[in-house]
Amino acid sequence: MNGDARDGFLGILMLDTRFPRPVGDIGNPQTFARLGIPVRYVTVHGASPQRIVQQGDPALLQPFIDAARALAQSGARMISTSCGFLALWQAQLAQALPVPVLTSSLLACASLGRPGIVTIDAQALGAATLHAANVPAQVPVQGVAPGCEFQRRILGNETELDLVQARDDVVQASCRLVQAHPDVSDIVLECTNMPPYRQAVMDATGRPVVDIVTLLQHAWADLPALR
Repeated sequence: MNGDARDGFLGILMLDTRFPRPVGDIGNPQTFARLGIPVRYVTVHGASPQRIVQQGDPALLQPFIDAARALAQSGARMISTSCGFLALWQAQLAQALPVPVLTSSLLACASLGRPGIVTIDAQALGAATLHAANVPAQVPVQGVAPGCEFQRRILGNETELDLVQARDDVVQASCRLVQAHPDVSDIVLECTNMPPYRQAVMDATGRPVVDIVTLLQHAWADLPALR
């Protein structure tokens, strides 16, 4: 069943950001409108990219739970987030909510043959987050180049982003991944700001790509219809 044929909506917990979000990004409503998925956003104030990605600040867990509960009480049939690093709290959010929770595209790794991960910050994506998402230990991880346009603008929460250069940064990281690990069967884009560049990554690498948008699209389609 198409998303527009069922009641309820997809609730997305947003980091507190100001950087541009082109169509394809999880934070752009048009990303889901063109998929026929009703969506509602709630921003967790104070949850900056640095506090989540680079610090994993535990003080933000309860605000995320509170925001997710509010979305569920308002009619959300599924909850997601605007940062793949929130996989660290997948279990806590899932336990606290009465609806399915998909915090991150990293959750897809366990069901893929030989996945490889492309992330916004390879140094920050540690074992605890990967373990929380049930990512198999042998899955290779490749980050975008430290300090590149994509990483600097997003982690710095800046108001401008060169979309062409950002695309190239993500594509180059994906190519480095498959060059170093040619047996990779699927590329998982950890960062929820990477889906706008999905097609470019597939064209450059010849690999299927999984990201938060494709994961949510399939999970939403599998929800039972309300009667």
